[in-house]
Amino acid sequence: MIDLTIEKMAAHVGEEIRLKGWIANRASKGKLHFIQMRDGSGFVQCVVFVNDVTPEVFALCDKLTQESSVIIEGVVKEDPRSPSGVELTVRNVVLVSKSEDFPIAPKDHGTSFLMDNRHLWLRSRKQHAIMRIRYEIEKSIMEYLDSEGFVRVDSPILTPAACEGTTTLFELEYFDQGKAYLTQSGQLYNEANAMALGRVYCFGPTFRAEKSKTRKHLNEFWMLEPEMAFADLDEVIRIAEGTVVYCIRKCLERRATELRALERDTVSLEKIKSPFPRVKHAEAVKIIRAAGVEMADREDFGAPQEEALGKHFGSPVVVTHWPQEIKAFYMKRDSQDPSVVLGADIIAPEGYGEIVGGSQREDDYDLLLARIKADNLPVEVFNWYLDLRKYGSVPHGGFGLGLERLVAWVCGTEHIRQCIPYPRTIYKIYP
Repeated sequence: MIDLTIEKMAAHVGEEIRLKGWIANRASKGKLHFIQMRDGSGFVQCVVFVNDVTPEVFALCDKLTQESSVIIEGVVKEDPRSPSGVELTVRNVVLVSKSEDFPIAPKDHGTSFLMDNRHLWLRSRKQHAIMRIRYEIEKSIMEYLDSEGFVRVDSPILTPAACEGTTTLFELEYFDQGKAYLTQSGQLYNEANAMALGRVYCFGPTFRAEKSKTRKHLNEFWMLEPEMAFADLDEVIRIAEGTVVYCIRKCLERRATELRALERDTVSLEKIKSPFPRVKHAEAVKIIRAAGVEMADREDFGAPQEEALGKHFGSPVVVTHWPQEIKAFYMKRDSQDPSVVLGADIIAPEGYGEIVGGSQREDDYDLLLARIKADNLPVEVFNWYLDLRKYGSVPHGGFGLGLERLVAWVCGTEHIRQCIPYPRTIYKIYP
């Protein structure tokens, strides 16, 4: 007998194995008990026939409660109806710990109740699937960037200044040195890292003190941020597209079971390939208006505008050359039209909106200094950042990819809060 996990059972048909996990659900029918078991790697049905076990074990199975922890021994049997293709014919069951009155029953619960019990809701089949797909995307991101010659360099969580605007900062006192802030982005530090290591990325939590209630926003979320020395806007877009396409392909290849558990229609995902359609912001405005959605000439997109674009193209679309006044100070202006910046956002279809925001960075010292002053940012805290333009400045660029937004799109989830283990919103910091 071998100890095994559920996800590896299909390779051991006919063998006697031992599983360790929890009872997800149970049903009985005369001389049979049907136990849905989970072990963290997946879910499987375990069939207990009265003649295959001792009377004591059969009686125990009739009393097993949801989320009781157990060790189950049996023989792996093929079952084409099962999502995993197998089931377990049980020979023995050992109760490790009985669960009392598990609060989340196999029925519908309100969102507020489920969020208050998030630490337990994660055990459900669909939440399990989302977390496994989240992990797959994280792994795929690193695989792809490694193949493109990137090095992971971590950036600080505590910073002395804003990166994405001063109105969305979580502020705290930093000993006797004044104010510090939870990072909005690791980008500025990653630009310094790129000047040392060429191609780098950081991947970690970022924080925005936005009082947003939309299904696409969190106050704490994870962001991938690659930066590249000697890179122009086209190279930024190539790497961003490549990352997205690779992640989707690997989820389709390696997480088909989880996608089925989520009832995700994968036809649209299977069609995703690069290069994505590209439009300049001014052209995108015309497309949006033609769809009957109002929008000013030099305005940022909201959900209706993003949805109109996604519906028009039916695929991810790259929107470039944004009005400079609605983009960050570090974005390089177009030499042919200084009123726009060399920025690029990738808008996902199916209503999932912006998943990538990037640009070529301003590499000229004087122009960058002027932008910092124009945005009323404290020059003294950006002196180190300006140094990058004094000591061997080069064309460079990068982007940020919102992990939870990509997970939401791949999984087809309704709300981004389902795509992070413990979401932080303006109303939620527990558990």
